[in-house]
Amino acid sequence: MDRRSFLTKAAIGGAAASLAAPAIAQSSPKITWRLTSSFPKSLDTIYGGAEVLSKMLAEATDGNFQLQVFAAGEIVPGLQAADAAAAGTVEACHTVAYYYWGKDPTWALGADVPFALNARGMNAWQYHGGGIDLFNEFMATQGLFALPGGNTGAQMGGWFRKEINTVADMKGLKMRVGGFAGKVMEKLGVVPQQIAGGDIYPALEKGTIDGTEWVGPYDDEKLGFYKVAPYYYYPGFWEGGPTVHFMFNKAAYEGLPKNYQALLRTACQAEDADMLQKYDWKNPTALKSLVANGAQLRPFSQEILSACYDAANEVYAEMEASNPMFKKIWESIKAFRNDHYLWAQVAEYNYDTFMMIQQRSGKL
Repeated sequence: MDRRSFLTKAAIGGAAASLAAPAIAQSSPKITWRLTSSFPKSLDTIYGGAEVLSKMLAEATDGNFQLQVFAAGEIVPGLQAADAAAAGTVEACHTVAYYYWGKDPTWALGADVPFALNARGMNAWQYHGGGIDLFNEFMATQGLFALPGGNTGAQMGGWFRKEINTVADMKGLKMRVGGFAGKVMEKLGVVPQQIAGGDIYPALEKGTIDGTEWVGPYDDEKLGFYKVAPYYYYPGFWEGGPTVHFMFNKAAYEGLPKNYQALLRTACQAEDADMLQKYDWKNPTALKSLVANGAQLRPFSQEILSACYDAANEVYAEMEASNPMFKKIWESIKAFRNDHYLWAQVAEYNYDTFMMIQQRSGKL
């Protein structure tokens, strides 16, 4: 190669490199955010979702976008996570929107309500049915921007000290059940109790409560409920596909470079899928372990499910009549729910049913 030609090309390359560096620096500034979780570190699958997001952001930006994760109680109590993000105490939180339904029932629709959609249906509605935008129309009024960041799949119906066979058995039942579901259960005579996770076991053991719902086999096993309330019911009809959200202070999110906003959306969607995959992997082993240790699986009767379904629709009618934003989002969910279960019963249901029959007959 000619020396002059080499030096000319080298000079051009060097100039290009020196020009590119500031552009990259400007598009990937060093940013450090704090995120408060609604979950303790012991719940590694749910709490761990924020750590997964933090790792993705750091790796994708060569460490320039740092997300510091704090467990429930380290900055604010778990049920105040969204309030802290909205106020700017932290830039982000990882929480479940129905925790805040007491402020406005519309919060719950972003996460889950009784007899809504399963996890696949919820994700389809959110990502392709306009659900994310609809929920953020409401979130904007709260000073927040929210993205799905996890799902447990259909949860279990909870642990009970005695069998629950009929609607009559539910009257006067003291049950630890959260928020919106408690309002529905009240119509059947259940007495809802709000009890923090760490206090549930002693309350069950002493008989202060008769039953509790939590999540599912993997998380439930850690808390040892089967030792004092052996009857393990399914399904948790109040949480057929609950979405966990990453919520960001609206001003902080809008102040990010566009490429960081795009990265957040992509990474949150990846974590949304990852959490559900983890639960699908971990729950089967945990369920077998629970049964081996004395848990007695019981299905809620059709009588109970039907009565709760009717009670839920009464609650929705009351809320639709008084809350326009609730009505707008719930009507969107209902419209898709009808189509989702029409399609689900054709191919998926029949394939799964056949395979379950093979499993039960020992042929798998």
